Amino acid sequence: MTEGVVAEWTKKVGDKVASGEVLAEIETDKATMEFESFYDGVLLHIGVEKGKAAPVNSVLAIIGKEGEDISGLLSGAPAPEAPKAAEPAAEVPAASAPVTPSPAPVTEPPAAKPAPVPVVSNANGRVFASPLAKKIAEEKGIDIAAVAGTGEAGRIVKRDVDHYVPYTPAAGVAAVSAPVGVESYTDENVSQMRKTIARRLAESKFTAPHFYLTLDIDMDNAIKARKSMNAIDGVKISFNDMVVKAVAMSLRQHPTINSSWLGDVIRRNHHVHIGVAVAVDEGLLVPVVRFADSKGLQQIGNEVRDYAQKAKDKKLQPSDWEGNTFTISNLGMFGIEAFTAIVNPPDSCILAVGGIKEVPVVKNGQVVPGNVMKVTLSCDHRVVDGASGAAFLQTFKNYLENPVNMLV
Repeated sequence: MTEGVVAEWTKKVGDKVASGEVLAEIETDKATMEFESFYDGVLLHIGVEKGKAAPVNSVLAIIGKEGEDISGLLSGAPAPEAPKAAEPAAEVPAASAPVTPSPAPVTEPPAAKPAPVPVVSNANGRVFASPLAKKIAEEKGIDIAAVAGTGEAGRIVKRDVDHYVPYTPAAGVAAVSAPVGVESYTDENVSQMRKTIARRLAESKFTAPHFYLTLDIDMDNAIKARKSMNAIDGVKISFNDMVVKAVAMSLRQHPTINSSWLGDVIRRNHHVHIGVAVAVDEGLLVPVVRFADSKGLQQIGNEVRDYAQKAKDKKLQPSDWEGNTFTISNLGMFGIEAFTAIVNPPDSCILAVGGIKEVPVVKNGQVVPGNVMKVTLSCDHRVVDGASGAAFLQTFKNYLENPVNMLV
């Protein structure tokens, strides 16, 4: 962690604060964490407003006695000695959740420009616009009702009128053939999660020499086995659960794939921790199913579903996403037939899983309908060679094409 964003303040300046009370909610790379006060007193100053970012160890707030002079702290000068100086600014160690910027000048990215939205009016047809925007529109002869508002709740502000371009079709050209509308765009601040994804995957892609191995898997037997297992009351097994189990068992037989490049050494992991990529609104999280090779399909399924819900609710903790030795990215449920994925450090491999597609296949010399799933193994060539990756995929294929072997 290098920086964080204040997602919400639970206290305001002047409020009494007790040690252990939640001061703010901090948006980290992966989740939104509650930040508790270390001190008793009164909240005298908020370092940065809601939605702003700052480096780790920046000043989040100043807590002291009611009416205490904190001008020295705000200006960077030493705090007065008498009476007792204000409590130190609440700071977070680097290992904790990141906090907001200090009162000292901090260069921050420009605030996101809201997307233009349709003009908002009340039941009486009154258009919501600032007095200045109305005045400028009147001076320019612009119909204020035709302007899209970008202010709070769609309110029309000065910049909307300044940037408004009325549509004027060219002479002699039929109106139906002319484009209609106003050019617009939205600039969004980059979230902490997206910054981390960009940094880590760029490092992986441009540091680790990737190569890719693709294989077709006959899923007919897996479909039958899943149907039989789900016929049991209380059992709910997905194809993804079967993929996780097959990968975990295959890694036990191919420790080279269950390895990490650490620069001076290659770490051969004797444990199997499978990271399962989960899509959320802000990007991607990879919670970890630990010791997956020793768990049953039902247990794996319950864990993955629980992690997926916690990820969407931003309730994952660091212990939930750390320690993976191999990663699976499954886009089959989104209709993707095949794709390649970028290795998730420190893993040496990641498996990209596509959807199951019904296609003609040859069995016993006859062309018959079959269900095929494509998978692609992305490998870090510093650790894994083509033959090692191919051998792993063949073992994985055997488990899915003969799922009863996973139950032995």
